[in-house]
Amino acid sequence: MATKQSGPIGRPRGFDTDEALERAMLVFWEQGYEGASLATLTGAMGISTTSMYAAFGNKEELFRKALERYTEGPSAYLARALDEPTAHRTATAILAGTIRTTTRPAHPRGCLGVQGALATGDSGQAVRDLLAAWRNDGCVRLRDRFRRAVDEGELPPETDPGLLSRYVTTLAFGIAVQAAGGVGRDELQEMADAALRNWPL
Repeated sequence: MATKQSGPIGRPRGFDTDEALERAMLVFWEQGYEGASLATLTGAMGISTTSMYAAFGNKEELFRKALERYTEGPSAYLARALDEPTAHRTATAILAGTIRTTTRPAHPRGCLGVQGALATGDSGQAVRDLLAAWRNDGCVRLRDRFRRAVDEGELPPETDPGLLSRYVTTLAFGIAVQAAGGVGRDELQEMADAALRNWPL
Protein backbone atom coordinates (compact mmCIF):
# COMPACT_ATOMS: atom_id res chain seq x y z
CA MET A 1 0.00 0.00 0.00
CA ALA A 2 1.46 3.34 -1.00
CA THR A 3 1.92 6.10 1.51
CA LYS A 4 1.73 9.79 0.90
CA GLN A 5 5.26 10.83 0.09
CA SER A 6 6.38 14.33 -0.67
CA GLY A 7 9.79 14.46 1.00
CA PRO A 8 13.13 13.71 -0.62
CA ILE A 9 14.36 10.17 -1.25
CA GLY A 10 15.74 8.65 1.92
CA ARG A 11 12.86 9.92 4.07
CA PRO A 12 10.38 7.05 4.06
CA ARG A 13 8.01 8.52 6.64
CA GLY A 14 4.74 9.52 5.07
CA PHE A 15 3.47 11.55 8.01
CA ASP A 16 4.16 14.83 9.77
CA THR A 17 6.15 13.91 12.90
CA ASP A 18 5.44 17.30 14.48
CA GLU A 19 1.69 16.89 14.09
CA ALA A 20 1.85 13.28 15.27
CA LEU A 21 3.73 14.34 18.41
CA GLU A 22 1.20 17.08 19.09
CA ARG A 23 -1.61 14.52 18.95
CA ALA A 24 0.29 12.12 21.21
CA MET A 25 0.84 14.93 23.72
CA LEU A 26 -2.91 15.58 23.83
CA VAL A 27 -3.67 11.89 24.41
CA PHE A 28 -1.15 11.66 27.27
CA TRP A 29 -2.47 14.93 28.67
CA GLU A 30 -6.04 13.65 28.70
CA GLN A 31 -5.49 10.00 29.64
CA GLY A 32 -2.19 9.90 31.52
CA TYR A 33 0.76 7.65 30.77
CA GLU A 34 -0.75 4.27 31.62
CA GLY A 35 -4.23 5.23 30.48
CA ALA A 36 -2.97 6.00 26.98
CA SER A 37 -2.82 2.67 25.14
CA LEU A 38 -0.63 2.17 22.09
CA ALA A 39 -3.78 1.68 20.02
CA THR A 40 -5.20 5.01 21.21
CA LEU A 41 -1.90 6.80 20.66
CA THR A 42 -1.26 5.46 17.17
CA GLY A 43 -4.90 6.00 16.24
CA ALA A 44 -4.73 9.64 17.29
CA MET A 45 -1.36 10.05 15.57
CA GLY A 46 -2.66 8.46 12.39
CA ILE A 47 0.25 6.02 12.12
CA SER A 48 1.01 2.34 12.64
CA THR A 49 2.73 0.99 15.74
CA THR A 50 5.75 0.17 13.57
CA SER A 51 5.95 3.77 12.37
CA MET A 52 5.61 5.05 15.93
CA TYR A 53 8.51 2.92 17.14
CA ALA A 54 10.63 3.93 14.15
CA ALA A 55 9.98 7.64 14.60
CA PHE A 56 9.72 8.05 18.37
CA GLY A 57 11.00 4.90 20.06
CA ASN A 58 8.91 3.07 22.66
CA LYS A 59 5.97 4.46 24.62
CA GLU A 60 8.16 5.87 27.38
CA GLU A 61 10.38 7.69 24.88
CA LEU A 62 7.29 9.02 23.13
CA PHE A 63 6.04 10.34 26.47
CA ARG A 64 9.38 12.05 27.11
CA LYS A 65 9.15 13.79 23.74
CA ALA A 66 5.53 14.72 24.43
CA LEU A 67 6.52 16.22 27.80
CA GLU A 68 9.24 18.28 26.09
CA ARG A 69 6.64 19.55 23.65
CA TYR A 70 4.29 20.37 26.52
CA THR A 71 7.08 22.26 28.32
CA GLU A 72 7.89 24.31 25.23
CA GLY A 73 4.23 24.83 24.29
CA PRO A 74 1.32 24.88 26.76
CA SER A 75 3.62 25.12 29.81
CA ALA A 76 5.95 27.77 28.36
CA TYR A 77 4.29 30.39 30.56
CA LEU A 78 6.66 29.32 33.38
CA ALA A 79 9.78 30.38 31.49
CA ARG A 80 8.13 33.67 30.52
CA ALA A 81 6.99 34.29 34.10
CA LEU A 82 10.55 34.00 35.39
CA ASP A 83 11.46 37.02 33.25
CA GLU A 84 8.85 39.25 34.88
CA PRO A 85 10.43 42.32 36.53
CA THR A 86 9.25 41.53 40.08
CA ALA A 87 8.80 38.37 42.15
CA HIS A 88 5.13 39.21 42.72
CA ARG A 89 4.52 39.54 39.00
CA THR A 90 6.36 36.26 38.47
CA ALA A 91 4.06 34.47 40.91
CA THR A 92 1.00 36.19 39.40
CA ALA A 93 2.02 35.15 35.88
CA ILE A 94 2.62 31.54 36.94
CA LEU A 95 -0.80 31.20 38.54
CA ALA A 96 -2.53 32.98 35.65
CA GLY A 97 -0.70 30.75 33.17
CA THR A 98 -1.68 27.64 35.10
CA ILE A 99 -5.33 28.67 35.15
CA ARG A 100 -5.33 29.57 31.47
CA THR A 101 -3.60 26.35 30.38
CA THR A 102 -5.57 23.95 32.56
CA THR A 103 -8.99 25.34 31.62
CA ARG A 104 -8.53 26.03 27.90
CA PRO A 105 -11.66 24.80 26.09
CA ALA A 106 -9.87 23.17 23.15
CA HIS A 107 -7.42 21.23 25.34
CA PRO A 108 -7.67 18.59 28.06
CA ARG A 109 -8.30 20.02 31.52
CA GLY A 110 -5.61 19.84 34.15
CA CYS A 111 -1.84 19.56 33.68
CA LEU A 112 0.11 16.84 31.88
CA GLY A 113 3.00 17.30 34.30
CA VAL A 114 0.79 16.83 37.36
CA GLN A 115 -1.60 14.10 36.27
CA GLY A 116 0.47 12.25 33.70
CA ALA A 117 1.60 9.51 36.08
CA LEU A 118 -0.18 9.99 39.39
CA ALA A 119 -1.43 6.40 39.33
CA THR A 120 0.96 4.00 37.62
CA GLY A 121 2.21 0.50 38.32
CA ASP A 122 5.80 -0.64 38.40
CA SER A 123 6.07 -0.28 34.62
CA GLY A 124 5.38 3.43 34.95
CA GLN A 125 7.97 4.14 37.65
CA ALA A 126 10.40 5.80 35.23
CA VAL A 127 7.69 8.16 34.00
CA ARG A 128 6.59 8.90 37.57
CA ASP A 129 10.20 9.79 38.41
CA LEU A 130 10.48 11.87 35.24
CA LEU A 131 7.43 13.95 36.15
CA ALA A 132 8.56 14.37 39.76
CA ALA A 133 11.86 15.74 38.44
CA TRP A 134 9.97 17.96 35.95
CA ARG A 135 7.87 19.47 38.72
CA ASN A 136 10.88 19.89 41.00
CA ASP A 137 12.84 21.64 38.24
CA GLY A 138 10.14 24.29 37.97
CA CYS A 139 10.23 24.78 41.74
CA VAL A 140 14.03 25.13 41.74
CA ARG A 141 13.96 27.70 38.96
CA LEU A 142 11.33 29.68 40.84
CA ARG A 143 13.35 29.44 44.07
CA ASP A 144 16.35 30.91 42.27
CA ARG A 145 14.19 33.76 40.98
CA PHE A 146 12.90 34.52 44.49
CA ARG A 147 16.41 34.30 45.95
CA ARG A 148 17.47 36.97 43.50
CA ALA A 149 14.53 39.10 44.63
CA VAL A 150 15.72 38.78 48.23
CA ASP A 151 19.31 39.63 47.26
CA GLU A 152 18.11 42.70 45.37
CA GLY A 153 16.00 43.90 48.31
CA GLU A 154 12.66 43.42 46.57
CA LEU A 155 11.56 40.74 49.06
CA PRO A 156 12.19 41.08 52.81
CA PRO A 157 15.55 39.62 53.93
CA GLU A 158 13.82 37.07 56.16
CA THR A 159 11.94 35.59 53.19
CA ASP A 160 12.68 31.90 52.61
CA PRO A 161 12.95 31.56 48.78
CA GLY A 162 12.62 27.78 48.94
CA LEU A 163 9.46 27.88 51.02
CA LEU A 164 7.93 30.64 48.91
CA SER A 165 8.64 28.79 45.67
CA ARG A 166 7.16 25.59 47.11
CA TYR A 167 4.08 27.56 48.18
CA VAL A 168 3.52 29.00 44.70
CA THR A 169 4.16 25.73 42.85
CA THR A 170 1.97 23.74 45.26
CA LEU A 171 -0.83 26.23 44.67
CA ALA A 172 -0.29 25.98 40.90
CA PHE A 173 -0.39 22.18 40.98
CA GLY A 174 -3.48 22.30 43.18
CA ILE A 175 -5.15 24.61 40.68
CA ALA A 176 -4.36 22.09 37.94
CA VAL A 177 -5.97 19.27 39.92
CA GLN A 178 -9.03 21.40 40.68
CA ALA A 179 -9.30 22.35 36.99
CA ALA A 180 -9.17 18.67 36.02
CA GLY A 181 -12.05 18.12 38.42
CA GLY A 182 -14.16 20.71 36.64
CA VAL A 183 -13.69 23.83 38.78
CA GLY A 184 -14.19 26.88 36.60
CA ARG A 185 -11.68 29.52 35.60
CA ASP A 186 -13.28 32.34 37.61
CA GLU A 187 -13.27 30.35 40.84
CA LEU A 188 -9.66 29.31 40.31
CA GLN A 189 -8.68 32.93 39.72
CA GLU A 190 -10.37 33.95 42.97
CA MET A 191 -8.31 31.30 44.75
CA ALA A 192 -5.10 32.58 43.19
CA ASP A 193 -5.97 36.19 44.05
CA ALA A 194 -6.65 35.23 47.67
CA ALA A 195 -3.29 33.45 47.93
CA LEU A 196 -1.39 36.41 46.48
CA ARG A 197 -2.95 38.82 48.96
CA ASN A 198 -0.63 37.24 51.55
CA TRP A 199 2.45 38.07 49.50
CA PRO A 200 5.48 39.09 51.64
CA LEU A 201 6.12 42.84 51.54
